[in-house]
Amino acid sequence: MGERNKGRDAERLRQQIAELLKGGLKTRTEPFPSSAQEFARILDELRALPPDDLEGKLVIAGFTDHPYGEEEMRCQECIYYLVHRRWCDLPELDLPVEPDWWCRLWKI
Repeated sequence: MGERNKGRDAERLRQQIAELLKGGLKTRTEPFPSSAQEFARILDELRALPPDDLEGKLVIAGFTDHPYGEEEMRCQECIYYLVHRRWCDLPELDLPVEPDWWCRLWKI
C-alpha cells in the first residue's frame, strides 16, 4: 500500500473516531492510572480486545475529543503522540488521533 493510501486510511479512521466521540460514546476517563500497575492493568484490558475493536479501545483508554482536566491535558503533549503523523504510537492503541484529544494513558 502506498503512503498516499495509508494517509487516506488514517484520515478515514480519524474521522470515524471523531464521529464516535462526538456522538456520545461513553468512555472511561476515570480512574486515571496513578501507578505503573494501574497503567499496566489498562494495557492488559486493551490487549484482550480483538485487534479491530475500535470502540473497545476508545472506551477502555478513556478517549475524549477535547483537552481533559484542570491542566487541559491533550494528546499533543503525550510521549506517545507522533506529531507529523497525528498518531498515538502506544502499541496497544496504535490509532490516528487529533492533537487536542486525550486519553487516560496520557504520559509526559
